[in-house]
Amino acid sequence: MSIDRSLKIKGALSRHRNVLRRPERVEQLKDEERWAEGDAVLHLPKVAHRKSHAGKKAATAEKTPAAEEKTEEAKE
Repeated sequence: MSIDRSLKIKGALSRHRNVLRRPERVEQLKDEERWAEGDAVLHLPKVAHRKSHAGKKAATAEKTPAAEEKTEEAKE
């Protein structure tokens, strides 16, 4: 029997999940100040869990002189 593709990659199982476990939901609610100690852990309100994307770095128009020399040498 072959191994599933998602198990071959080291970080494949640590990808974004849409559904949070109860402790994760309680922690999120604490951060939003919607849950206090002593509240019931059953029937928790929904928690929006969005994957945060780091913005791509914009290409800088200005280059350092050393970087320009390296790119010129690489072209030759």
